[in-house]
Amino acid sequence: MTSVLQHPGYDEEKLRRVTEQTPCREAQTGLLLSLMGQPQQYSYPSIFVYGHRASGKSHVMQVLLKELELPHATISCVECVSNALLFEKMLLSLFGCEAASLLPRTPSLSDFVRVYRHQCVDSPATQTRYIVMEKAELLRDADVNLLPALLRLQELVDDNLTVILLSEITWDKFRPNTGCYEPLVLHFPDYSKGDLQQILSRDSHPSYSADFYSSYINILLGVFYSVCRDLRELHHLAALNFSKFCEPLAEGKVKESDTHKLWRNIEPHLKKAMQTVYLREVSSLQWEQMQQMEEKEAGALKGLSAHTHVELPYYSKFLLIAAYLASYNPARTDKRFFLKHHGKIKKTNFLKKNEKTSNHLLGPKPFPLDRLLAVFYSVVDSRVAPSASIFSQISSLVTLQLLTQVSHDDQLDAPKYKCAVSLDFISAISRTVNFDIVKYLYDFL
Repeated sequence: MTSVLQHPGYDEEKLRRVTEQTPCREAQTGLLLSLMGQPQQYSYPSIFVYGHRASGKSHVMQVLLKELELPHATISCVECVSNALLFEKMLLSLFGCEAASLLPRTPSLSDFVRVYRHQCVDSPATQTRYIVMEKAELLRDADVNLLPALLRLQELVDDNLTVILLSEITWDKFRPNTGCYEPLVLHFPDYSKGDLQQILSRDSHPSYSADFYSSYINILLGVFYSVCRDLRELHHLAALNFSKFCEPLAEGKVKESDTHKLWRNIEPHLKKAMQTVYLREVSSLQWEQMQQMEEKEAGALKGLSAHTHVELPYYSKFLLIAAYLASYNPARTDKRFFLKHHGKIKKTNFLKKNEKTSNHLLGPKPFPLDRLLAVFYSVVDSRVAPSASIFSQISSLVTLQLLTQVSHDDQLDAPKYKCAVSLDFISAISRTVNFDIVKYLYDFL
């Protein structure tokens, strides 16, 4: 069980609420609370908090300041594109509209300090005031004197004030060449897989048990954790795909404990969702509608091809294209398609009695390995040296049943193959590498 934060000067009930709202960040929350001290005590002038995106920096700060009811101003450096907006937002949050109206139209740092000092005389601080700067890395592009001034703002305004900078980059990339007041540096590490499991499992669906939702999150992290550790993105993906995960359960086909069948149902949809991680090309509703349309189309075309969505390495695609051309083009047409100075050769000169029928109707013909490699080196768009990698990819295509070996296994000198894919399939593969295969097919001359 998570231990409740304890700190003198703060109500235990408030600290308990802070602990509940900051899971897996107890160490960082406790350290921040220690640096902040008791409300009436002077705090450290500036604190620099850094960590990757969605590591809990802003959330922990907002929970601490709101639950403990501390006076604060939260400033987004993305929104405050000028010093005037920055100073106005600070005074507005800490002292109200009247203080912000005292600033001139284009205030300088001296104007801000003067107005702040004047307000401190009218309303002296009974506890530490906090200014939280989100996306603080943008301050590096501001005026050269702004960042050093913020780091020692407590000294300039002579008030119990702490400036907290939240950033995704380290302090070493902030430090000005002219030197500045060094803040206390606090690092927020990335959430571990166990932390993400614990946090995402808190949003369990009311219609299902907590263990069932936890098993779903475990499956989701098993797919996405290697490519995405952003808590916000994972939360979006969990909400987006949960209804699909529950479909077999709602239809009465499986039970909650049958995790294997639930996994087999959701696996293809999670792999499709992996292609859109961090992208917002369509809304969540549009994404679900697209999935439903694809399911209908897949149902109508089910059984036509077992390799509709196969993923291949770059050179394997060109090997498969070369195999298709070698299977469906007569060997003597290779000179016409792959030599620059072949002269003018009419198709009628090639036609024989047995070639009047389309090669696509007759089916794929076997070809030797050396012809496959010759066509491959002609169609690939870069110089590739013959290597074991190329030959191993040919073996992989045979294993995937995209190529068929028609020679005996003991024939090592010149093995022969056939291409086992359809024209639609090879056309789809060709489009992924920007290769117009129809221009190189003898039947379409």
